[in-house]
Amino acid sequence: MNIMNPIQNILNNHKLIILDGALATELEKRGCNINDSLWSAKILKENPDIIKKVHYDYFEAGADCAITASYQATIEGFNKIGLSSIEARELIKKSVKLAIEARNDFWEKATKKEERPYPIVAASVGPYGAYLADGSEYRGDYNITLEQLMDFHRERMKILIEAGAEVIACETIPSFIEAKAIVKLLDEFKNVYCWISFSCKDNYNISDGTLILDCAKFLDNYDKVAAIGFNCTAPKYALSLISELKRSTKKPIVVYPNSGEEYNASLKKWNGHSMEESYGCSSRLWYENGASLIGGCCRTTPEDIKQIYDWARK
Repeated sequence: MNIMNPIQNILNNHKLIILDGALATELEKRGCNINDSLWSAKILKENPDIIKKVHYDYFEAGADCAITASYQATIEGFNKIGLSSIEARELIKKSVKLAIEARNDFWEKATKKEERPYPIVAASVGPYGAYLADGSEYRGDYNITLEQLMDFHRERMKILIEAGAEVIACETIPSFIEAKAIVKLLDEFKNVYCWISFSCKDNYNISDGTLILDCAKFLDNYDKVAAIGFNCTAPKYALSLISELKRSTKKPIVVYPNSGEEYNASLKKWNGHSMEESYGCSSRLWYENGASLIGGCCRTTPEDIKQIYDWARK
């Protein structure tokens, strides 16, 4: 049985899929301490209800898709803090369960359902660099083979798929070899679709220096890749990157930049200024230039997502 591509399914009836915004920095804003190698995954153990509440608030703001709290949730990472592999697997599963529960609770109470699609849950698969927790998800300079990357991602991906996520969000991918490892790994799973979004360092290149154009040309050949794009990248590069993607793929383009500040991995602090124009204005421009899945990454908020909803759905 072939399961319909969930992203295409929505785009057949709606011009845009609205993604959610930041999870970890939103949890931090609500009093959680995420200054940890596990980042938001730490809260899966400490306070899962607050994660569910953030998901719910994004749905209420207008999001059509929740991205789970599994970005930095790996068995190896949980083992490092003394949890057993069984406990680790349960927490990874819980990341999907919380998003599904939030979606179901929201949809039960939602009004104006005809304006929007039934929301989906995307399981976040962060890069190997996120597990290292040394900022290398913004450099892609880890020295590891394609096979080792497949081994690293396999178990978590299996758990997330079995937990019921509708799509896999392979996000903040900094290196071309990691994207290749992910698509090769997808062959091991039936009826699974993903999007692949890269972290980018400028108008043309992903973090390891590969042209995003070349990455998209390669990924364009894979049916299980439902969308290609970038996230946790400065919004000032967005229009150029969308233009490069349009030249090299016919797949939907996914765009969810950060708020414009830069993350200093050694100090674990955000520096610089957030984007000057409103998220609503910027997101509309990204859509007009070719993006069809749009949301926000670090430091964006439910208010930013509501701004997208206000022009896209009304």
